[in-house]
Amino acid sequence: MKSILIMCIIAITVYGAYKIYRLQTLDNGLSELIKKGAVILDVRTEKEYETGHIEGSVNISLGTIRERYAELDPEKTYITVCSHGLRSVKAENILKERGFKHIYNGGAWSDLQKTIHQ
Repeated sequence: MKSILIMCIIAITVYGAYKIYRLQTLDNGLSELIKKGAVILDVRTEKEYETGHIEGSVNISLGTIRERYAELDPEKTYITVCSHGLRSVKAENILKERGFKHIYNGGAWSDLQKTIHQ
């Protein structure tokens, strides 16, 4: 029981830290990157993507990104998004490990969409 409580506290702390990071990142120029042609890479599943997404975004699920990253241009700028932001962080790291230099975490797609349309 104690270990479950500790895991919950850790999860809440990580989520809170991520939310602060995401808000700071959004305030530091993702909208500008999009205006300059950055590609929004939605790493949710195809079914999730079909329920709603940012117009013009590319959908490659996190589960297939290790196989499909070759479809992406390493010279372009990408902003990864998902439903809450955790998968987009993982996708960002995977792409950076594969030599992509211009990768940014956009967090939840719905939050980024609101930021774009303000």
